[in-house]
Amino acid sequence: MGTAVTQGIRVTARARYEPAHSDPKAARFLFSYRITISNRGTDAVQLLRRHWTIRDSQAPRREVEGPGVVGETPVLQPGEEFSYSSACDLRSGFGRMDGSYLMVRLRDRSEFSVEIPTIQLSYAFGVN
Repeated sequence: MGTAVTQGIRVTARARYEPAHSDPKAARFLFSYRITISNRGTDAVQLLRRHWTIRDSQAPRREVEGPGVVGETPVLQPGEEFSYSSACDLRSGFGRMDGSYLMVRLRDRSEFSVEIPTIQLSYAFGVN
């Protein structure tokens, strides 16, 4: 599990290897992950975009970017949190993901980047 705090926004990430949805002989390793975003600041914020960098020990680095997360662009009032789950596939059993969210303060429409902590992906340990 990893945690990062940027400008009052806390992001916690946890990953798990999914053996039932993986096939190591076919070089397919699936990892699920759960993200919790907590607004510990004083302003309401909205998540606009995500950017992930995925590093796989047996494949080229991938960049994933797009609007929101899991089809949503959540608004978080001070003290609120939002959680979601998703998945990532690798060609090897070892890799990592990290990235950032583009957020906007609703008070003045100022945008800022929030760090997503590095998530270690390893099938050898099961839960990371």
